Formats: sequence, C-alpha cells, structure tokens
Amino acid sequence: MKAQRILALTKKELKKTIREPAVLFMIFLFPIVFVFAFGASFGGAGSSQAVYNIGVVNADSSGSNPASSQLLLNALIDTKILNLQVYADNQTAQTDLSQGKIQAVMVIPSSFSQSLTSYQAAPNNPAQWINATISLYLDKGSLVATQAVPPIIQKTLTAVAGQNQQAPASPFHLETASLVEVNAPSALDFIAPGMFTFASIFLIMMVGQSFAQDRENGMMKRIRITPTTPTEFMASQVISYMGIALIQAALVFVMTYALGFKPDVGVPAYAFAFILVLVFSLSNVGFGLITATIAKSPGAATGISFLFVLPQLFLGTFVGASLSSGAQVAGKFVPSYYVTDALTSLFLRGAALTSPTILLDFVAVSVSCVAILAVGIMLYARYYKI
Repeated sequence: MKAQRILALTKKELKKTIREPAVLFMIFLFPIVFVFAFGASFGGAGSSQAVYNIGVVNADSSGSNPASSQLLLNALIDTKILNLQVYADNQTAQTDLSQGKIQAVMVIPSSFSQSLTSYQAAPNNPAQWINATISLYLDKGSLVATQAVPPIIQKTLTAVAGQNQQAPASPFHLETASLVEVNAPSALDFIAPGMFTFASIFLIMMVGQSFAQDRENGMMKRIRITPTTPTEFMASQVISYMGIALIQAALVFVMTYALGFKPDVGVPAYAFAFILVLVFSLSNVGFGLITATIAKSPGAATGISFLFVLPQLFLGTFVGASLSSGAQVAGKFVPSYYVTDALTSLFLRGAALTSPTILLDFVAVSVSCVAILAVGIMLYARYYKI
C-alpha cells in the first residue's frame, strides 16, 4: 500500500466533491440551515406516558419516625410515573445521575418526619411548623425530566401532608438544587448533542451517490486498470469522508455555539466529541457502500440510502427522546444512539471522560462502526471487484 496513491485518490475525491453543487450543499449549507432552523424554533417536550428513574437518598430513614419518609416514597411509587432507586449516599446517586442512569436525585432531609408531624399537629399554625427542604437534582440532559419530575414530587408531597392543593403555605420546600446557580436550560441545550449525529448521518447518501456515479460514468473501470489496490482505494475514500465529517462537526459546533449552546466543559471533552463523530462517520461510509452495492444509479442510491438514514435519524438523535419507550429501546440497535448518549452525558450531565457510560458508548460506537464498514467494503468488493 503506497501513501502516494492514497493521497492522489483522496485529492480526486475531494475535488469531485468541491465541484458538485448538490454535495457542497449537503456538506456546508445543510448543517448551517439545519442547526439554525432547529435551534431557533425547536421546543418539543416529549411523551407524558414516560416512566422516570429517580434516585432517593433518605437521611430520615433512621429518624424518630422513619415511617413518615416511607409514606412519601410509597406515594411516589403509587404515581406509576416514578421508578425509585434508593441510594445509601448522595455521591453515588450523583454519579449515576451524571451518567444518565437516573433522571433525578431526591434528598430527603433528616428533619422530614419532624416537619410532617409538626404540620399534622397544627395545620393552621405555621409558627409551630418545623420546615424541611427536600433537595432535587435533575438530569440536565433531559428536557422532559426537568419539566415533569418537580411538579409530580410537589403534588405528592402535598397529598402526603394532607394539604389542600391550593394551600398558600407548606412546611416542605422542594429545591431544585441542580438548577439553583444556573439559568434553566433551553430547548437548544437538549437537542444540540443530537445535532452532531444528525448532520453526520447524511454521509450515507453522499457516499452511496458518489460510488454509484463513479460506477455509472466508468470511473471505477479506469481505477481498476491502474496499479491501485483495493486497500488503497478504500483507504482514500475513508480519509476523504472522515475529512468531510470533521468539517460538518465543526460547522455544527460553530452554529450551536453562536445560538447559545455553551457547555461548561474543557478542551478534552470537545476533542473527544470530535473523535467520536469521526469514528461514527465510519459506519455511515459503510452504510453508503452497502447502498452503492444495491443501487443501479445515483438516483436509486438516494432513495435506498433512506433505509439507513431514517432509523438512525429518528431512533438515535434528539428525535428519539420524544418517541415511545419501545422506540427508545429500538434506538439502542443503531450506532447514532450511542453517539448522542455520550455527547449528552458529556456536555449536559457533566460526566467524566472515564465514566463507565462514556466508555461503554465509545466502545459500542467503535465496534459497530468498524463492523459496518467492514461489511460495506466486502460487499462492494465482492459485487464490483474493486
């Protein structure tokens, strides 16, 4: 394998891309228009039938009347909307929250039972109440959780205390601790991680069209009669499209940043995000090769590519968060799901690069993408002897 041949073929592919207006639109203008349109107007909130996993740290479990806090927990379970997981300490719960394993953490203070008892003894005399603050930490990577969970818990607290829903005062204060020092996240914050994945998915269409066009105009035959090996040819294609994926990711980042998406993460997190998108682009090249194997013309490649584009688009990007629970489970079978999940944990939840969730997502993306690319290369080489 000679680097000179790979470089020459890479230049050929890039020049062909630059000279094609439709492809230029998909590479440069599409990410800009897409991010601007969704960033300026997107505001969906998802399904109301979801079940949220809530971590509970009960500091009142060993108090004078632990049955009081248990009464609250049972009432939350009875809502059928919250799935409770009890943690021994707040640190462990926060770790799971940062990795997206749960959607919120509720810390019940040691004074909860005393507060409930004082209220029930004198419901009309606030001076005799013992106030208790229940801290609630929310998943910053879930728009639905931040909007839905606090009202559910507040309503349940009111019911457990036996208060009227319209009562002006209460001994219980629900403090959303994770949002105290920052502004409430916008819709853009929640969909931005999925935008990186969204833009890269359309490489499938570009690769399928390009290979089908080269085969139709005789370019592939001319390449086969040269000393170029199949390995050199495929290496040049992978390098070319990874470069295009890098440009797309950079454009999406610039646009989201300009629109207000500014996650509080360091340079290593951004570097990891770009590496993850580049690895993900390998699967899109693979799907594009499979498309080109099936398609007889560039026009047919466009239609066939949507067989691979749409599942990843709807199941693996920000769109999947608003779909049914069954669709969200199905999303775990597409590579784009793990890219979006990793970027969400990284940018919104503040998960560390070495956290199990990030590493698992990276491994899932890497393995699936290499496998898909390998299948695409073998199919194309088999049917077209490249």
